[in-house]
Amino acid sequence: MEPDGGRRVASVAVQAFLEAIQSGASGEEIAAIPLPDTYRAALVRKEDAGMFEGIASGDKDPRKSIRVEQVPVPELAPDEAYVAVMAAAINFNTVWTSIFEPLPTFGFLSRLGRESRWGARHDLPYHVVGSDASGVVIRVGSAVRNWKPGDRVTIHCNHVDDQDPTAHDDSMLAANQRIWGFETNFGGLADLALVKANQLMPKPAHLSWEEAACNALTNSTSYRMLVSPNGADMKQGDIVLIWGASGGLGGYAVQYVLNGGGIPVGVVSSADKVKLLQEMGCEHVIDRKANGYKFWSDEHTQDESEWRRFGKDIRALVGEDPNIVFEHPGRQTMGASVFVCARGGMVITCAATSGYMIEYDNRHLWMKLKSIKSSHFANYAEAWDANRLIAMGKIQPILSAVYPLEETGEAAWQIHKNLHEGKLGVLCLAPQEGLGIDDPDFRAKVGEDKITLFQRHGA
Repeated sequence: MEPDGGRRVASVAVQAFLEAIQSGASGEEIAAIPLPDTYRAALVRKEDAGMFEGIASGDKDPRKSIRVEQVPVPELAPDEAYVAVMAAAINFNTVWTSIFEPLPTFGFLSRLGRESRWGARHDLPYHVVGSDASGVVIRVGSAVRNWKPGDRVTIHCNHVDDQDPTAHDDSMLAANQRIWGFETNFGGLADLALVKANQLMPKPAHLSWEEAACNALTNSTSYRMLVSPNGADMKQGDIVLIWGASGGLGGYAVQYVLNGGGIPVGVVSSADKVKLLQEMGCEHVIDRKANGYKFWSDEHTQDESEWRRFGKDIRALVGEDPNIVFEHPGRQTMGASVFVCARGGMVITCAATSGYMIEYDNRHLWMKLKSIKSSHFANYAEAWDANRLIAMGKIQPILSAVYPLEETGEAAWQIHKNLHEGKLGVLCLAPQEGLGIDDPDFRAKVGEDKITLFQRHGA
């Protein structure tokens, strides 16, 4: 182990995989490289779970709780793979883990640990975080059929046991469905990751490692919410109101609405973000800060007159109420979302980044036959289809900035304080940005300006 404890660089044993990948080594050559005893990982520790007691949620600082340390390589189960992680990305669930809200994730690991011998590996005094990654398969378990060492992959975060009958039909309804790197250990913000083989998808060949790493969680989530019959099943001509339209979910949602013949109405928080959406092709954008909406007159009371003002602003842009509201902020916006949604329309909701305890006026829901539908990540088929659209150049990555692994806490802080646009990437084994592009001709065909739009705005 290095004098600095492995915080700054990967171990020599892990570096061997990087050198092989960069030199174009065969799968057989990669499989012959000895596994390391330890690897570098971003994690939180159980002993720190009380460190933010008495501190307001917005003031809790992931930079204080996320550490980068060497950890032992876990045993490989028959249906799993080790992936040498070239790059990863930050999602809001890493923020939740890092500030121990709404509760410490060690409870998730403990429950998983009681399920089986293989589950017991996850119940540790540390939690390796991260629910996105791209990299190269370096080992597969004896039961893995469709993947082999040397395969370049991205990883989706739906962690299920396919021997459980509830995991079939729609695996998001599985009794033991979990989000990898949030409700399991051994996540993607590390030099190695342990994943089930059914989490693997082909890496889009025209993207860099960091561009490929930023898509799986939020792109798949947006796909299920809008495109899938399990979500809103959007049709051509639908008007879709998209909260946080330049963010990690909204940036993909805008693209799906445009691709599907819908009419997106993006809600953002600055003039720069308005310009970004317009460059994406989103004609109708509302700057909520410039308009000064105050949906809550105090912490207990919502202001219906502000809902009405918001609804008038939407109709002034598109002439109608939105058929679908793409809702994820939660408490701050749900009352307004229900109100402005069209008669017979749908509010499709995931997450609740501004608070989980939701309030709305039910008269505006039932008397106008509106519906609220929940959505959570995506099943394997949905994630695969969403990744295929990335690989086809139909959906673009929304990566805006990239951090080294040792600055994972800073990247999580940026997400926590909403100081970013799109997604924030993290370089793990990849020594610099821009590596891993295997099809430069197709990249040129898709268009560098489209692929790097968020990066240029984030610069």
